[in-house]
Amino acid sequence: MKSLPFILLLAALPAGAAPADGGAGRPNILLVMADDLGWGDVGFNGNPIITTPHLDRMAASGLRLTRFYTASPLCSPTRGSCLTGRYPWRFGVLAAHTGGMRMAEVTVAEVAHLKGYQTGFFGKWHLGWVKPEERLSRGFYSPPWHHGFDECFATTSAVPTWNPTITPAGNISGEEGEGGGKTKAGAPWKGGRPYVHNGVEVADNMEGDDSRIIMDRVLPFIRGAAEKQRPFLACVWFHTPHEPVVAGPEYRKLYADQDELRQNYFGAITAMDEQVGRLRAELRRLGIERNTIIFFTSDNGPADPLAEKGIASAGPFRGHKHTMYEGGLRVPALVEWPGHVTAGTASDAMGATVDFFPTIVELTGASLGKKADRPIDGVSMKGLLTGVTKERAAPLFFGYRRLVKDIDGQALVENRYKLLKSALPGGGYELYDLVDDPAEKHDLVSVKPEVFSAMKGRMAEYEESCRRSRDGADYEY
Repeated sequence: MKSLPFILLLAALPAGAAPADGGAGRPNILLVMADDLGWGDVGFNGNPIITTPHLDRMAASGLRLTRFYTASPLCSPTRGSCLTGRYPWRFGVLAAHTGGMRMAEVTVAEVAHLKGYQTGFFGKWHLGWVKPEERLSRGFYSPPWHHGFDECFATTSAVPTWNPTITPAGNISGEEGEGGGKTKAGAPWKGGRPYVHNGVEVADNMEGDDSRIIMDRVLPFIRGAAEKQRPFLACVWFHTPHEPVVAGPEYRKLYADQDELRQNYFGAITAMDEQVGRLRAELRRLGIERNTIIFFTSDNGPADPLAEKGIASAGPFRGHKHTMYEGGLRVPALVEWPGHVTAGTASDAMGATVDFFPTIVELTGASLGKKADRPIDGVSMKGLLTGVTKERAAPLFFGYRRLVKDIDGQALVENRYKLLKSALPGGGYELYDLVDDPAEKHDLVSVKPEVFSAMKGRMAEYEESCRRSRDGADYEY
């Protein structure tokens, strides 16, 4: 299958859009993402225990996307898809740490720069090392400031969600310390300075809730852009609730009737929610909320051990992180844009993390020039945001490869039907009707052979198209 080139659309903003940069009418853009947050881990998706009042208010004043997908059932590939609008199998980040963002990729930050945006990155990068002297077993040096971000406060990968420079007791993340051994409780986490701010290791304001530590850097960035009357784009990528997930005493106390693991997991999510509240309050204090669009989602479904223990929740869906079932790929998602997105609405049309890039291109009115003909897998969400889109025009292809133990999984979703290729060595295919069977209980491979055969062929075409991209077809040499 020859991938169609991305055709740039220069669309007008919705009526009433307020200018943030001297009359150009370009909205500020915030891509907010949790880490390993399951579909069912938030109040707005019906969780009866975890308290997320600020996200719930965001849902009440915005649009809830009930069928929103990540590009992969784990972190690094999804993060790359958010930035490029391309499937991870195109840009070669197939699993956590396996590679880094290639310099030849075009990111949302670089697109925003073309239209005069100030750009910022805050939180977990996970698309390459952020310190040039790092020598890890996987990946390579490719920090966010190499990819269009002006202001950067970032870590290479996971940190504890409370006191992020110190290894917590009961660490079950399997993270390795210096010398390859498991990090001991109380020891410095990854050398004790996992964050870098514009390339410099950070030592101050590193105690307490990690989501608060991140937001303390986000808000000054937003204020600075607002004072200069410049539009801004920022990625705010929290570590919560990725392991090691730890909550502070005041947040654990909110769940005193739960066991310790649940107190930490639930409390960390509530602490992150509090920071979403700070963000929304700051936009309103500055008077720019009507010209700021906020996307909120997660990078994949809930972590395996926490989901299997019944602590983290994928809601009614089967599976979790590292699986191609809905629980690994379908995540909580919201869009808030007062005056533009109808408040308190929900859409079950398919959207995905690959859609951020073309949406941002359309919102900013940018042109990609000579690189406009490379395959872009996402589609603009403008129709979804306005309620016009009821069914996705393009399928979604998912790929995940650990590069060890022959683990290799794929999926293809075409609105109603979903085809899975097992991640287990020698595994076969599964076919599900997501309209009648969203919990994926009834395999239809033998029941609907025509659908299976057609989708299997299209999956192979997507895999080959992505392989060509990954092997160099989209890059200049």
